[in-house]
Order: sequence, then C-alpha cells, then structure tokens
Amino acid sequence: MVNEITKNSIYSVAYAIYINKKHGSKKLMKQYGKMDTKEALARVLKRLNLDTLSRIEKTHFQTKKPKNLVIFLQESMGYQFVEAVGGEKGITPNMNRLSKEGILFKDLYSNGTRSIRGIAGTVAGNFSIPGKGVLKRNKSQSDFFTIASLLKPQGYYTSFIYGGESRFDNMRSWFLGNGFIIDQPKFTNPSFVGTWGVCDGDVVDRANEEYKKLYAQNKKFASVIFSTTNHNPFDFPKDKIKLVDSVERKSVKNTIKYADFAIGEFIKKARQESYYKDTIFVIIADHNIRVYGDDLVPVDMFHIPAIILGQDLKPYVYDKIATQPDVLATVLDLIGLDLKYSIMGHSIFSDKKQNISLMQFHTAYALRVDNQIAVLRPNKKPITFLYKDKHLVQIDSDVELEKDVLAFIVTLNNLYNTKNYK
Repeated sequence: MVNEITKNSIYSVAYAIYINKKHGSKKLMKQYGKMDTKEALARVLKRLNLDTLSRIEKTHFQTKKPKNLVIFLQESMGYQFVEAVGGEKGITPNMNRLSKEGILFKDLYSNGTRSIRGIAGTVAGNFSIPGKGVLKRNKSQSDFFTIASLLKPQGYYTSFIYGGESRFDNMRSWFLGNGFIIDQPKFTNPSFVGTWGVCDGDVVDRANEEYKKLYAQNKKFASVIFSTTNHNPFDFPKDKIKLVDSVERKSVKNTIKYADFAIGEFIKKARQESYYKDTIFVIIADHNIRVYGDDLVPVDMFHIPAIILGQDLKPYVYDKIATQPDVLATVLDLIGLDLKYSIMGHSIFSDKKQNISLMQFHTAYALRVDNQIAVLRPNKKPITFLYKDKHLVQIDSDVELEKDVLAFIVTLNNLYNTKNYK
C-alpha cells in the first residue's frame, strides 16, 4: 500500500513534512548515540580494510579496450525465488541457468528494504544513510558519487532506462543531477503497459536497441536498467511464461517469473549483438520482497541474488558475505580501468575484501561481521547476536562491534552532510 500511495504527489509532500518533524536527521542522530566523527571514520575504515575512503583501485583485468557496463536492477527479487542461491525451484529458470555461466553471488545482502536504498548501494556504492535515502535528499541531488560521475570522464555515455514514472522516489532528479541521461522514450505500440508502466520485456528490447546504436557509433556506455514488474497489483503480459503451480496468476511468484523471462530475453538478444563481447552485465536485486520475521532484524530477508556475465568470464561461485557496494566494485574491476572512487566495498578479486555487511531496517542498523551481528536502534542499547540457522541468537556484547555500528551511522550521516561522498 505504501508503494501505491507514494505515487500520489499530495501524499508525498505531506508525508515528507511529517517524517522530517518526527524523524529528522538531527533528531534521529541524537537517538543513536554520540561519537566523534574522526573516531567514527577511523573505525569504519578499519572495518572496511581501507586507508582512506576515496582511493585509487587498480584493476585486476587490465585491457587496452575497457568494457561497457550494464546494471540490470531487479525489483524485489529475493533469494527465496532463485534456486541457485538457495531458493525455490521453478520460479527463475533463466537466473538459474545464467548462474552457471558467470559469477554468482550466493550470500549477498541488500542495503535496506526499499528501492532507493538498493539504487544507492548498486549505483553509488554506499550504505544506507540515517533517515531519508539519498535519492530524496537535497544535498545529494548533485555532486554525489555515482558510476556516471566516475565513468563520464573516461568517455562513457551514461544512461538510466526505466519503463515507469521516473519521478517516483525522486529518481529522475537524482539520476539527472548526478550524471545520468534519463532514457524515457515514448514506446511505440508497447506490447503491454501495466499499473507501474511499460513491461520489462519492452524495456529490455529498448535497452538492447540503445546499446546497439551506441556501439555502432563507437561509444562506450554504462547504463542502469530498472525493472518494474514486481509491484502490486502484479501486472504482466499473458502467454509469456508458464504460470507457477498452485498460486494466483497475479502473484509475487508469477511476476518474479515474468521478470526472469525478461532477463533471459535480454541476455539472449544481447548475445546476438556485437556489443556483447565488449560488455560486462550484472543482474542484481534492489531488495527482497516485503520484509517480515520475528527477529529484531530479519537478516535472511535481506538476502538477494546477483550474477555477473561477460563473454570472457569463467563461471565462479562467490559464497562469502557480500554487499551491493561489493558487487559494484567488482564490476568496475572487471571493465578493466584503474579508477578513483569512494565505494564502501571491495572487488571480490581484491585481498582487501571483508566478510561484512551493513543492513538498515526501519530505524535499526545491523552490522554483520562473519556471523556476529551488532544491532543498534534509536534510544536503545546495542545488542550483539550470533546469526545461526537464519535467526538471531543473543550473545554477550561485542563492545567493539557495537561501537562500530554507531561509527557507520555517524560516518554515513557526516559524509552526506559535508557532501564528501564524491
């Protein structure tokens, strides 16, 4: 229902005023606790195994011809639908097949539970800041680090392709202000238009055509495609998939299966084109479906799939803990350029990569290192848990881990306020 009513502009304005009064950034930060910003940053850098946040990362795949990059962001595709990462059989046959042809992230976790958190993690490589997401915040509408600001100086054409209303969640303003061109073509006779916009099949067809044109013009490109299918009321075209047994046609499982169909069609068509051999593709979820569970933070409901594909990539399963910023760092590594950036993660090919994730659940934050998790909520003492059998089991406090979750909150807030995430 929240997803539906936020399309209403009057509601959006009224809710923004309400939430700012009740949970404004300054008020919220006081509720988490105090820590000197220098100490906080030092703790964050230590946990991330970094000397400094903004640094030069040398590629492990040096090449004279850097690759193009396509990020296909999937709406609400949780791990439980993808057999390759431990989910149910029969819902995502294309993801399962492609998982054997590229790099599969088997234990990947999203930043948060909303699209704007997943976009920030996947496109900008940062964790969820306290309060409103960066896509909706004034100070991040320009000069905020994204792959566009990173790759445009390298001669890349950068685009955001979406079949819905890009004003939703302030996506249009944020992408335009941070270096992307919004590709919103008027689809000529689209095969299907649902409540949330043009279907994924038409979107990937259009994306494929755009990439063909750019490649023919000898233009390098970095592009983000965002799917629209998996939203209530779960609209998708007829006769494209075999429906999942024993569930309603308009259901999460069938819309996920249609999204999977579009993924398969996109990669199949891309492989028939010249640009495929010079492009790295990543298919990744923005977040899981509606998060629920009895735990203080339902960690398993942050579990999402991701696959990286490319003509020269050897199949590989990465089964350690990873985050959306880690995936971004990995694909940037694979395109073959030495780059300077502030991404809060590492390529899986780096020996600096840490077994760590940071998850934001409403106003709670959970910092996970291996299987220990510190949870911090406003006006509450931090608690340490062991993550066992997909549940949190409270254990004796890990004081340093609990301090570090506060350090991440303070640092993320400070980087935004000082406009230093560049």
